[in-house]
Amino acid sequence: MPWILQFCHGYEAPFLDCARQYASLFQGTNWQVCTVYLTGKPDEAVRTGSASDEVLFLGYDSRAIRGLKLSAIRDLKRIAKSRDFHLCLAHRFKPAYIAMLGTDLPVIAIHHAFGDYARMTRKLFVRWYQSRLSLLGVSNAVRDDLRASLAFLPNERIQTLYNRLDVEATQSALLSRAEARSLLGLPLEAWIVGNVGRLHPDKDQATLLRAFALAHPRLPAGSLLAIMGGGRLEAELKALAENLGIAGAVRFLGQVPEGRRYFSAFDLFALTSDREPFGMVLLEAMAAEVAVLCADCGGGREVVAEADDLFSFADAAALAEKMTVRAAESADERTRRTAKGLERLHTEFSDAAARRNFWQLPFAPSAEV
Repeated sequence: MPWILQFCHGYEAPFLDCARQYASLFQGTNWQVCTVYLTGKPDEAVRTGSASDEVLFLGYDSRAIRGLKLSAIRDLKRIAKSRDFHLCLAHRFKPAYIAMLGTDLPVIAIHHAFGDYARMTRKLFVRWYQSRLSLLGVSNAVRDDLRASLAFLPNERIQTLYNRLDVEATQSALLSRAEARSLLGLPLEAWIVGNVGRLHPDKDQATLLRAFALAHPRLPAGSLLAIMGGGRLEAELKALAENLGIAGAVRFLGQVPEGRRYFSAFDLFALTSDREPFGMVLLEAMAAEVAVLCADCGGGREVVAEADDLFSFADAAALAEKMTVRAAESADERTRRTAKGLERLHTEFSDAAARRNFWQLPFAPSAEV
């Protein structure tokens, strides 16, 4: 039986779901998938969540795989000889590096961030091993960043395969609006703008706060902004909310385990990031049938696509205007908008859509083996 080797740095969020996404590509084929985690202890929930035929844990910590990573290379070489592997899927640069040195397999390196090949040493590595290496970006924005960094590779060797959701599983795990709001400590009747992400400069929640402050007088009485996530900017953002006079209308919810289950608490979801490689939170909002607004940059604009759901990055006035328009929409218009988002989720960002697109890639293996 032919095997696919999937090699992941770790299983911390969101990479466990990334492993599931790629293992699911081979459902209904003769291929079997062995997923190997470089870091992290054995975990039965991870084993189940990986949706793979076999799951192995190498158990390294981050300090142990600095430098040449010789021990990890030896471990992967041993695994590669244990099955009839034909291809390795490696998430991020470090696993791709180990896979190229530890196996003689063709490697598809999957990249989830910008700037992975900014370093000259990494460019040289790709040049040396280019005969066995192809690359996927999780959005066209990431793909184009890879192509710009690795201009010596033919464009057909660097492609896009979007992140996706198991839509039915995501929806079945959603809490009801009332339960989600109760657990988050949010009032049931308020109109609520939601945001989910690290409190980090790349996420630009400062613009979100400024936009909400501008829109607040025109929003329904009692409207709130709810920000789910933690990070180093928490104190700074709370101080900004105070200075803007909206501290009483902003809820900093902190880290919420399984946050995607709570999206039904929101009436509108706003993403203000400037360096968003993709924007999984947009898919999660669509699955919850919540309308979205997104900064017109990075991978997020590819997810949203609709021009009236986009605003110029860091333009608080433009975002405030769109918040106001969304709050004033009729129930029928809200239903039409969210239904359109859900349809796009199914057609472009579902597991079925990814399986269709993967087998059309120029470097994909044959579905029939």
